[in-house]
Amino acid sequence: MRVWPGKPYPLGATWDGSGVNFALFSENGARVELCLFNDPADTKEHTRITLPEKTDLVFHGYFPDIEPGQLYGYRVHGDYDPEKGHRFNPYKIVLDPYAKTIGRDVKWDDTLFGYPIAPPALPQAADADLIRDERDNSAVAPLASVLDTAFTWGDDRPPRTPWHRTLIYEAHVKGLTMRNPKVPEAKRGTYAGVASEAVIKHLLDLNVTAIELLPVHYHLDDRNLVEHGQVNYWGYNTLNYFSPHVGYASRQSPQKSVQEFKRMVRGLHAAGIEVILDVVYNHTSEGNHLGSTMSWRGIDNASYYRLDPKNPRHYTDFTGCGNTLNMMHPRVLQLIMDSLRYWVIEMHVDGFRFDLASTLARELHEVNRLGAFFDIIHQDPILSQVKLIAEPWDVGPGGYQVGNFPVLWTEWNGKYRDTVRKFWKGQGGTASEMATRLAGSSDLYEDDGRKPYASINFITAHDGFTLQDLVSYEQKHNQANGENNRDGSDHNDSWNCGIEGPTDDPNIILTRERQKRNLFATIMFSEGVAMILGGDELSHTQNGNNNTYAQDNELTWLEWNLDERRQKFLNFCKRCTRIWREQPVLQRRKFFLGRPIRGSEIKDISWFEPSGNEMSDEAWNSGFIKCLGVRVAGDLINEIDERGEPIVGDTLLLLLNAHWEQIHFKLPTTRDEHVWQTLVDTDRPESPPKVFHGGDEYPLFGRSLALLRTMPAEQAGQPFSPLQVKNLRKEAERAGQPSPKDTPRV
Repeated sequence: MRVWPGKPYPLGATWDGSGVNFALFSENGARVELCLFNDPADTKEHTRITLPEKTDLVFHGYFPDIEPGQLYGYRVHGDYDPEKGHRFNPYKIVLDPYAKTIGRDVKWDDTLFGYPIAPPALPQAADADLIRDERDNSAVAPLASVLDTAFTWGDDRPPRTPWHRTLIYEAHVKGLTMRNPKVPEAKRGTYAGVASEAVIKHLLDLNVTAIELLPVHYHLDDRNLVEHGQVNYWGYNTLNYFSPHVGYASRQSPQKSVQEFKRMVRGLHAAGIEVILDVVYNHTSEGNHLGSTMSWRGIDNASYYRLDPKNPRHYTDFTGCGNTLNMMHPRVLQLIMDSLRYWVIEMHVDGFRFDLASTLARELHEVNRLGAFFDIIHQDPILSQVKLIAEPWDVGPGGYQVGNFPVLWTEWNGKYRDTVRKFWKGQGGTASEMATRLAGSSDLYEDDGRKPYASINFITAHDGFTLQDLVSYEQKHNQANGENNRDGSDHNDSWNCGIEGPTDDPNIILTRERQKRNLFATIMFSEGVAMILGGDELSHTQNGNNNTYAQDNELTWLEWNLDERRQKFLNFCKRCTRIWREQPVLQRRKFFLGRPIRGSEIKDISWFEPSGNEMSDEAWNSGFIKCLGVRVAGDLINEIDERGEPIVGDTLLLLLNAHWEQIHFKLPTTRDEHVWQTLVDTDRPESPPKVFHGGDEYPLFGRSLALLRTMPAEQAGQPFSPLQVKNLRKEAERAGQPSPKDTPRV
C-alpha cells in the first residue's frame, strides 16, 4: 500500500476525494502504527503500517489507496510506566479520538485492559495495573471508519431563536419515541424518530423552540452493567467526541448513521426547532487507573488526563467517574474546541449543554471562571454565537458555581429548582427567595452583566424525579438499578400528597394533579428560560426511581397513549406554553427595576399580600408566609423589538397560594377602564375566563395558582364599576369630553 508523508493537520482521518490523511497527536509516544481491517468481524488487522512522519508531536501519513468506509485503529508504542503516568501498550488497538464515525462497537473482554485482569474467581491484585498485559485485543476493540462528510443540506439554516424567546425540551433520543404509536415502527428510538412528523407536531403544539438531547456522542455501556443485563442508558460515558452514537440510528452503518443525524437536524430546523446537545467533556469512559485502555489512555495518558501530581499512577477526579480530562493541556483544549466546532459547522447543531461544567473551568484545583476554556470559547467566531448552557457544578471542592459563569453562558439554575419545590410543598420561609426566582434571579446574574435569560429555569430533569413522581413520592425507589437503593439523591424536596406511590384515593389524585399544574405553570410564568423534562407533559412516571441511568425500558420510554386525566394535563401544559409565547412581559430581556417608570404610579413589578397591600419588609421576613401575588406591567417593559418599536403587552397578575386553606386575595387596582380576566386557575383549569374589578376578592383555592391579565372592560363584555365610572367622568370633564354612560356593574 502506498504511503506518503501527509500533513499533521487536520487531526483524524480526512478524505479529500483522492485519498485519506491520518494524523494522531501523541506527545510522549515513540511510534504509531495504523491498523486496517476489512470487516467488523475480523479478528486481526490485515495491514499494519507505521505512520512515516512526526510534526509538532503529531504522527501522520497520507494513503492514496484508502477510501471512505475503511475500518481502522492505532497501535501506539511507548513506555509502560504507570508510576510516571505512561500507559502505552502496542498490544492494544486504540480508537482515534478524532474518529468521525464508528465502524465496530466494543465487545467487552479482558484484553481491552492494558494490564492483566484476574479470573472472576480470584481477587484482583492491588498493583495489577503496574504490569503491561501482552494479549492482543484486535478482535474486540472499537474501530473507526473513514467518513465521507458530503451531505445535501439544501436551504437549511439555524433558527437562531433569541434566548428570551426560547423554550427547551430535554429528551432522550430513544426514550422519546420508542412507544409512540404515531412514529413508524422502524424509526422508533432513533434520530429519524425524533424528526418524525408526529414528534415535531407534538413539540410545536407545546411551543417548544429547542430540543436538548441527552448525550449522542459515541458512548460505552459499562462492563458491570452489561454483565448484569443493563446499559448506560443516559450516555454520560463518552468514548468519542465526534461520532454520533450508532445505536440511535435506524440504519446502523457508519456512514448512514451520520447522514441520519444530519437529516434529523435538517428536519427540526425546517420546523423552527433548534438542536442542543448535552456534552460530556469533563471525563471519559476509560475510568480510573483500573479502567480499560480503548483510546486516550493508550495514546498519551499523561497528556489527556489530570494525574495526581504526587502519584501520577492515579487520577485527579472532580467528576466522580474515575478521571478528569486535562483542560490545562493545549492539545486537550484543541480536541474539545475541534469537537464543538465540528458539531456546529458539519452537523449544524445550535448549542451545547455542558455536563459538570465546573470541571472544565478548573485550572488547578479551584474553579476559575476566567479559565482558558472560557477564554477560547469567547474569542471563537463560531462557538461564541451558539447557545451555551452550563451545569454549574461538579463533585470537587468548591464545585457548586451557580451564578458564577461568565457572560455568553446560561446556567441550569439549581437554586430555582430547589426554591420552587420547597415553596409548593408548603415549606415556610421561602417566599422571599421564591420572589427572586420568579423575577429572573437577578441576585445570581445581574452583577456580572448577564440578563434574566442566563437562568435556565427547571423543576425536573433527567437526573431525578419526573414531575409526576415529584408529587407522588417522598423517598426514592431505585431498587430496579440493582444497587440496593443506595444510588440517587436522598434530597428531593418532594411531597407525595399523603400516600407514597400509586393510589386510588380521589382526593389525593386531585391534589397531585393540582400540584403538577402549579409547578408547570410556575416555570412557564417565571422570568428566564424554561426547560421542560420530556414526558412531564405526558405525566410520565418512573415509579419513584430518581436515577434511571441504566434503565433502557418502559420505565424511561415515554408512554404516549394517554387516559383522560393525562390528556387534560397535556392540554393544560399546551395552554401555559401558549400564554408564555403570547405574553411579551414573560419574555423580558432585562431585569425589573421594581420602581415606577416615567411618573407612572404602577411599577414594572409589584408584590402583594392577600390583603391587597404591597408586601412590607415585615411580610417578606415572615417565616410562615405561603401566599403572595406579583404584578408585572405589560406597558412598562421598557424594551424595544428588532425594528426599534416599543414592546407592549398585557399586564399580568400571578397569585400563588402554597397554603392548604383557601385564601381570598384582594386584587390590586387597575386603570379605570380596565378589568382583570383570568387566564389560568390551577384549581379550575377548564373553567371559562372570569372577570374581576380592582379591589375585588379572588377566591384562591388551597395549594393553587392563578394568572390574570388586564384588559378593557368593554372588550371583556363587562360594564364599568361605579368607581370606574366616577373616575372616567372626572377625566372626561377635565378633557371637555362627553361623560361615559352610567352603567351599573353586573
